[in-house]
Amino acid sequence: MIKKILQNNNIKAWLYLLPAILFLGVFMVYPLIDVFVYSFEEGYNSASQTYFGIGTYNYDYVLRDPYFLQAVKNTFILVIITVPLSTGIALLISVGLSSITKLRNLFQTIYFLPYVTNTLAVGLVFMILFKKTAYSDGLINLLINWFGGSSVDFIDGPYWAKMLVLCIYTIWIVLPFKILILTSALSSVNPMYYNAARVDGTPKWRIFTRITLPMISPMIFYLVITGFIGAFKAYSDAVALFGTDLNAAEMNTIVGYVYDMLYGDSGGYPSYASAAAIILFTIVLTITCINLLISKKKVHY
Repeated sequence: MIKKILQNNNIKAWLYLLPAILFLGVFMVYPLIDVFVYSFEEGYNSASQTYFGIGTYNYDYVLRDPYFLQAVKNTFILVIITVPLSTGIALLISVGLSSITKLRNLFQTIYFLPYVTNTLAVGLVFMILFKKTAYSDGLINLLINWFGGSSVDFIDGPYWAKMLVLCIYTIWIVLPFKILILTSALSSVNPMYYNAARVDGTPKWRIFTRITLPMISPMIFYLVITGFIGAFKAYSDAVALFGTDLNAAEMNTIVGYVYDMLYGDSGGYPSYASAAAIILFTIVLTITCINLLISKKKVHY
């Protein structure tokens, strides 16, 4: 009798899950398989839907394409710089917000505003701040000149200047979400631990490293994982600052390269785009697995 009831419950559970399974299968699993197949079809013609062979030529072409190598370089620099910095800055701001009582809600609202602001609008503001024109050097250059430095064209100038602006812009965009998550995590820590530490005369820095960080480590790990994935998928940030011709600006990303191969000026090559997408998927999956292995030792649940 009990076995029959359990079997009926299992059937009901699978029926409840069926819509989600169908949705994931149609919009995630099938496209991934389709892209994987496309990536091995050599000479694929999107108009006639024909190809002349199966092999690894698409991967060989993509891995030797200087535009793709530049996109990989830009993406990795963006990931390495923005993910740790944005998480660290968000943690410091969240700790500061949690330690104040007056105007806390006001400051939380101010820090959250960039998250609900249009990405292109924020990019336009950054262009006004950093772009050097015939009429103005921009606010940032005015500050640099005030301290005795020379003006730099951050939008159309040297590579390091453009990458600096892109990193600052990316950090600015992702900070609000991370602050919101970490502020909520800090507020959920049981005050009993802090009270016990104060009774023992524990210094504040030790309270932070021994109590606060371990208690909120799952949220920090979550933000690091999503930060890596989000940074590897960066594209709109670069477009907002440097326009759609990112190859000319040397500021393209892997996702931008995939888009260009599908719809850009060099478009019409879905096989190359699929190969680049699979390479991106492999990179993200590898880094996620490494983070999961590290989390088993560093994250306290």
